[in-house]
Amino acid sequence: MRKKGIALGVFVFVFLAVGVDLVHSQELRDIKLLKSQIEGGRPLMQVLKDRQSLREFSPKEIPLQVLSNLVWAACGINRPDSGKRTAPSANNVQNIDLYVAMAGGLYLYEPKEHVLKAVLAEDIRAATGRQAFVKDVPVNLIYVADFSKFGGRPDEEKNFYSGVHTGYISQNVYLFCASEGLATVVRGLVDREALAKTMKLRPEQKVMLAQSVGYPKK
Repeated sequence: MRKKGIALGVFVFVFLAVGVDLVHSQELRDIKLLKSQIEGGRPLMQVLKDRQSLREFSPKEIPLQVLSNLVWAACGINRPDSGKRTAPSANNVQNIDLYVAMAGGLYLYEPKEHVLKAVLAEDIRAATGRQAFVKDVPVNLIYVADFSKFGGRPDEEKNFYSGVHTGYISQNVYLFCASEGLATVVRGLVDREALAKTMKLRPEQKVMLAQSVGYPKK
């Protein structure tokens, strides 16, 4: 009986050790984005003509190169010497953080490194909006304002400029999608408090809007 007990103990130890290894192997990792392709694209006037909101998406995944171009177009650095971005912001506060929710997890775009930083190893797409389609869209962008970057300004100003900055970035996404043949829609029907908890945001961070991106449904 003692030998059986020892054998069972060894089995349990090995089983737990393997289980721990499996958990670690499934940890979410950063996504190193590809260099953005800034050549090409369609003429601006044609892109403006074709800009629209679509709410029906194909399940087709967005390739890494297209995803890399998308987040750079949204708020990437276009002037490396100064660190300034494709979207303007008052006094260059750059207070809007771009989160990317995909089936594999939640990521934060870091423009300086041009990388998607791992945040949560969970599929939170369904939490990014009240519409049924959001849970299946390949990419849901979440615009989060960081009020701490404004210093001691009144909350009214923080809210105003955060809304303006979010509008700039979301329009960049619209124009990129029109040029690339992608479908997109910006969404205000979001349970912001619940989403902030799911994302584990800090008190000084505020969810502004979400935007779905994918290929159009055929």
